[in-house]
Amino acid sequence: CTVLGFSPNIALCILVIHFLFSFNLGSDARLICSNKIWTKAVFVIWNIELKHKTCKISFNHEGQSSNSCNDGKSLQNSTDQSFLHIPNFSVNDVGVYKCESAYTGGNENYNITVGVTAPPVVSAWLEQRGNKMVAVCRAERGIPAANISWSVTGNQSVTQQNDPDGFITVESQLEVPEDTDHANLACIVRHELWEWERTETPKFRGDLNNNSVCVIGLSCSFSLLQSALR
Repeated sequence: CTVLGFSPNIALCILVIHFLFSFNLGSDARLICSNKIWTKAVFVIWNIELKHKTCKISFNHEGQSSNSCNDGKSLQNSTDQSFLHIPNFSVNDVGVYKCESAYTGGNENYNITVGVTAPPVVSAWLEQRGNKMVAVCRAERGIPAANISWSVTGNQSVTQQNDPDGFITVESQLEVPEDTDHANLACIVRHELWEWERTETPKFRGDLNNNSVCVIGLSCSFSLLQSALR
């Protein structure tokens, strides 16, 4: 607890309760500071520490209120509770939310660490690299990172890119064995937000005939050049 003061026989302290929550990207989030009925509250103060700013939202039983966040966050009341409303939750709302509430008969203090979850955008394709066929599967801008596996075995590598805004992109590259039936080739992507895994079948991208090679300085068909310039 946090010691507020003491005497030879008495120490006064406040117990701070810590929570960890995560909200889906784009959802409306609700944080509760106390289970007490809001009409019994003397005051509620939210001190919010975000990545790019700090702000404060408060109200008291005399009807006075303040809000320095200016980003849509607000204190609202349901039939029996006061709560902090965060509309359209984004990565900019990730941070630590410290709440102090006083009510008739006591007080409560909460430190709530708030994160965000976001599903990745999945894509898969084939590339011809020399005499090798490479399958690429990408799970882009998810939180937390997605997990990628393949329906066939082979030499593979996985890279992970952590963006400054907290999103994570995972890419897996597989050297496709020569005897692989492409109809059975698929990447399997799993993510915390999905109840079921997602499966993507990689295919060649674009309109080019991928078995054709056009080398600068050699003759290429006019139609092939047109396709390449689209």
